Amino acid sequence: MAGNSQRRNRRTSNKKGMQVGSGGQRRRALEGKGPTPPASARKGHAKQRAANAKAKQAATRRPAPRRGGPKGTNELVVGRNPVFEALREGVPANTLYVQQFIDNDERVREALQLAADRGGIALMEAPKPELDRMTNGLNHQGLVLQVPPYDYAHPEDLAAAAFDAGEDPLIVALDGVTDPRNLGAVVRSVSAFGGHGVVVPERRAAGMTAGAWKTSAGTAARTPVARATNLTRALESYQKAGMTVVGLAADGETELTALEALDGPVVIVVGSEGKGLSRLVGETCDIRVRIPMPGGAESLNAGVAAGVVLYEAARRRA
Repeated sequence: MAGNSQRRNRRTSNKKGMQVGSGGQRRRALEGKGPTPPASARKGHAKQRAANAKAKQAATRRPAPRRGGPKGTNELVVGRNPVFEALREGVPANTLYVQQFIDNDERVREALQLAADRGGIALMEAPKPELDRMTNGLNHQGLVLQVPPYDYAHPEDLAAAAFDAGEDPLIVALDGVTDPRNLGAVVRSVSAFGGHGVVVPERRAAGMTAGAWKTSAGTAARTPVARATNLTRALESYQKAGMTVVGLAADGETELTALEALDGPVVIVVGSEGKGLSRLVGETCDIRVRIPMPGGAESLNAGVAAGVVLYEAARRRA
């Protein structure tokens, strides 16, 4: 019994008295601080300084433009005079179809000569029934010119090109303009007064047809036209880029001669002659401007209105 008592005392003699718990601190200390962070995340490390500099540059750098917009479709110019005029005005073309056994009059000879001089236009001889089928029975008079799809820009391309050149963007947007001749006239005015391009909606609006090319008098070759799937969103994107969106309206609150925004990055929005600006586009504009007309005319067509405002912008920027 005495031996058992001694063994029991030895076992209990190693026990400690009541102590305050560590609260798990020792266990957390044993767990360590996790894996070693990469060099780019270590404070003061050269790779972290390089990573911070790269991130700062990315934050201040303007995003690269989105090149290319929606594609157009092939177009046919039909008839001897229209084909001749399209070739003379430099309308892009890839194929000239000539009817077999056609009467070789002066206009036909001139069209063939222009196509040959320009180069890059294929000459195709086709029977009359084939040309009838291609033109859906229109009076083609033996000449049909195929115009390739227009290569539209993206709306962001226009502003990006101006900023890259160190210039304040000057852009015209057309809202509800359906006459290609008006589009061509606007393109011509934008080119004449140093603008950076034209934006048109993808739907319910004129596109760069052969008629628009002819009216532009060749300036469409150097003045980009962008097509927006949603004009309102395109205008909002321009606003986020620091541009002022100015809408032309007969009842605008500001007169053109008092518009100081023309000195800086600006988008001029022109509506249709009959309906003017659509509701959403009008609400998106930062300023609505009226053109003073002492003669009492109710409105101007899109081509003339855009030309007046572009002239005022060019005068202020000179």
